[in-house]
Amino acid sequence: MNALARAYYALHDALFPRLQHLDGLAPLALRLYLVPVFWMAGTQKIRSMDSTIEWFGNSEWGLGLPLPSLMAHLAAYTEVIGALLLLVGLAVRWVSIPLMVTMVVAAVAVHWGNGWAAIADSSAQDVAVRLGAAKDILQEHGNYRWLTEKGNFVVLNNGIEFAVTYFIMLLSLLFTGGGRYVSADYYLSRLYPPR
Repeated sequence: MNALARAYYALHDALFPRLQHLDGLAPLALRLYLVPVFWMAGTQKIRSMDSTIEWFGNSEWGLGLPLPSLMAHLAAYTEVIGALLLLVGLAVRWVSIPLMVTMVVAAVAVHWGNGWAAIADSSAQDVAVRLGAAKDILQEHGNYRWLTEKGNFVVLNNGIEFAVTYFIMLLSLLFTGGGRYVSADYYLSRLYPPR
């Protein structure tokens, strides 16, 4: 067993240090994944700001948040500006913080009551019944083939899964930064090294 462990670590130590020059690829992948998520969420809020404010403030069918106008503007512009900063890799650690806050608020205020899963389990009896009924209605009254040619219908559960996933990705960026060679932060840190 000792020889096997030595062989494993010899291989490990020979291979993985060579990858250190590519360690910027993981933060780059996280950033590029998150850019369209936050861009679309933020621009949608901005395009329909009056509806967003109403949704943020309404306690009967909305989120019931205090100061809904301020909260809606903060959320929307945090997402849009955050997406742009993530795209170029500028102030990645700093922008990760308010974006994580938006994910916590989204998870708690919007998704918490729906459990974990973002998409409902289609094999669950009640979900399968709903999907079957929708399929029957669409086959009878709609163009079902056209409607499903890009994918199957699902029941959106709207749980916390995506908000938590994005939070974890942002948490990783908080610790790693934008990435070596692939972010504006990297080149700015070379121009202005710590003293």
